[in-house]
Amino acid sequence: MDLFANLAHGFAVALTWNNILFCLIGCVIGTAIGVLPGIGPVATISLLLPITFGQPATTAIIMLAGIYYGAQYGGSTTSILLNLPGEVSSVVTTLEGYKMARRGRAGAALAIAAIGSFFAGTVATLLVAASGPLLTQVALSFGPADYFSLMFLGLIISAVLAQGSVVKSIGMVIFGVALGMVGTDVQTGQQRFTFGIPELSDGVGFVSIAMGMFGIAEIIMNLERPESRNVMSGKVGSLMMTREEFRRSVPAVLRGTAVGSVLGILPGGGAALSSFGSYMMERKISKGRHEFGTGAIEGVAGPESANNAASQTSFIPLLTLGIPANAVMALMVGALIIQGIQPGPRMVEAQPDLFWGLIASMWVGNVMLLIINLPMVGMWVKLLSVPYRHMYPSIMIFCAIGVYSLQNNVFDVYQTVFFGIFGYMCSKLRLEAAPMLIGFVLGPMMEEHLRRAMLLSRGNWGVFIERPISAVLLGIAAIALVAMLMPNVRKGKDAALQEGG
Repeated sequence: MDLFANLAHGFAVALTWNNILFCLIGCVIGTAIGVLPGIGPVATISLLLPITFGQPATTAIIMLAGIYYGAQYGGSTTSILLNLPGEVSSVVTTLEGYKMARRGRAGAALAIAAIGSFFAGTVATLLVAASGPLLTQVALSFGPADYFSLMFLGLIISAVLAQGSVVKSIGMVIFGVALGMVGTDVQTGQQRFTFGIPELSDGVGFVSIAMGMFGIAEIIMNLERPESRNVMSGKVGSLMMTREEFRRSVPAVLRGTAVGSVLGILPGGGAALSSFGSYMMERKISKGRHEFGTGAIEGVAGPESANNAASQTSFIPLLTLGIPANAVMALMVGALIIQGIQPGPRMVEAQPDLFWGLIASMWVGNVMLLIINLPMVGMWVKLLSVPYRHMYPSIMIFCAIGVYSLQNNVFDVYQTVFFGIFGYMCSKLRLEAAPMLIGFVLGPMMEEHLRRAMLLSRGNWGVFIERPISAVLLGIAAIALVAMLMPNVRKGKDAALQEGG
């Protein structure tokens, strides 16, 4: 009964006019940036962080969450109609969705994408509501050593599951943790790594890093790419599925929801990993697997359900443990900290309006997105006709105004520009920014729990192994790291043997 009472309280919070309005704004913006290729929710949320500063915490987080899961809906539209994924998680949808559109079944593909997304989002939100309080109770039994090991595991998994080189990802995590150390030591009052710059005494600005690494850098990268958008002029066709298509879609939606719900919780997982995992599963076990490559509806239903389920279950570790599962959740942590709220297991008790209001708003947002997406397909496709070169100047201006308005400090603008250039260089060197941002967020928390563990154990480093929870978490981290580094070690040995031979 407590769950229903809490959800009723959440709906009372989410259904206020102000929160409904900002949920709608978030869903519309999310759909728009999902449609437009090359922008994505990470860049958009990082650019909009300063706007949330003047809003109540609950309203701000509801809007940012709407942008995140709204982007998963919007990305499917252009993937199916134009073979142009607006989101990384929608890349898989192009494989079967666009082929369905070429066979005249674009309407059916769009319909199952929207319906599957709605179902998966609803189930995932229920999972968040049910598991949140339970995991919170478990988290309250954690000691400082356990929290340190849990965050260490989160950093390792975020590096292991990142795209590209594991070594580079670990390097970016370490660099992010180092950036988090900049500023004034809370316990001693000594300044660290400030290089005599007074503006760095409070640390490197989170908004500056987020805007620079994901906003400015993304804009520069997009300007390098030639624009080639062939806007579809033909009719979408009927949104009604045939009985056979519906029968084949239902199991795929259920499997995709299950895959996304599990993988979304993992640090470094998220929507992209879930959609790829669901697609590979459908290719192997679905009854229509012989049609894959020619426009199988399971290849749309499964991945679209998976990425929406993952986008919502990724809130579970954030709300219960205070650990971001991906770059977007790291931005959410930043938004909460800007509002003076420390995410973690005490959020349920300390911020019930935010916790339950956010969960209830996900249901409201899913209904909004179902209404927004299907009837307004034509408008979203028309949005692609706007040249990107006309959009980026206004984005840059609002970016500079937003970051300056936080503290009325020009130094913050300089920081943003610096991290924008640095982020562009990282993209060229194929260094992922997401592990760095997660390291920046978790680094100071890890240091705090490390110091507490050392004080309580009187300097005994064995406390991390003596506590069962901590030992298990460190063991999992070691196994994950070794498992991912082994292929690199084998390649190095094979190369050495070939040179020797």
